[in-house]
Amino acid sequence: MYDICALGELIVDCTPVGKTELGAGIFACNPGGAPGNVAVSMSKLGKRAAFIGKVGNDQFGKFFIELFRKNGIETRGILLDSDWNTTLAFVELDEKGERSFGFYRKMCADVMLEEKEVDRQLLGEAKLFHFGSVSLTQEPSRTATFRAAEYMKENNRIVSYDPNYRENLWSSRQDALEIMRKGFLYADVVKVSDEELFLFTGIGDVERAGRVLYERYPMRCLLITLGEKGACCIFKDSFFTVPGYRMEVADTNGAGDASMGGFLFKLTGFEKEIEDLSTEEVYECLRFANAAGALATTKSGAIPAMPLREEVEALLKREEIGKNV
Repeated sequence: MYDICALGELIVDCTPVGKTELGAGIFACNPGGAPGNVAVSMSKLGKRAAFIGKVGNDQFGKFFIELFRKNGIETRGILLDSDWNTTLAFVELDEKGERSFGFYRKMCADVMLEEKEVDRQLLGEAKLFHFGSVSLTQEPSRTATFRAAEYMKENNRIVSYDPNYRENLWSSRQDALEIMRKGFLYADVVKVSDEELFLFTGIGDVERAGRVLYERYPMRCLLITLGEKGACCIFKDSFFTVPGYRMEVADTNGAGDASMGGFLFKLTGFEKEIEDLSTEEVYECLRFANAAGALATTKSGAIPAMPLREEVEALLKREEIGKNV
């Protein structure tokens, strides 16, 4: 049995690392794509993970499959397609390490995943299903993603969802909001950034906006990432927050996915129904998620930056020691 099966895009993140003597840009090609990042995060933390998606039958697609196998991910759900290329994203970093994206994605492999190509047997072997919104931007991957979420919901599995809004992948903001909101209908656990929270609610106050979103949909736990300010969570009637860590930031790409992976790692570790968890247990999930996300910012690239369990626990221990000094 797999602890998680994630479905969605696998994208090569091309991150600037310098320039040639003639001034041409030099880019490092790092593996990424939010659902894949979460799957790797869970695997590196010690859980059994599987992935479903489609990549091009090219050097990048083959690299993803090899990399996932090295990271302990079940790859039989990843299809190689000779008709379409693997998606590329060019990442631009500002002075704080914050990123913006430019995508080469028209008619690329991840978008072309069809419902009939989704491995239902693999889904049935997983305790938890995770998806994002990038696979919802176009057909046929949109229908494939929603049908997979529906199938897992009908089979009483935990479903987690990260809207992960990328404006330049959608035809319009209105279309994006309409489709992304449908994802909330399937999700037990939702992660949003503070910026996405404002996008969905139009409310600037994080707690008030979070409660509005939480009460509007059937989610049972809402994780809100706040960047360098930390994270917060809504569970039942409780709202709790943890402050950010002061880290030497190399790259924020993948930090939210590391947070999500950390949260789901702790959540599934209790081996309880979500509604049976105590607020103290969910708070521990939040602390672990916050530390995992912070550690991911200290390395370049998304998948390479996903921390190990012992690294997260060491950071949490240093935090506890600091409180007692």
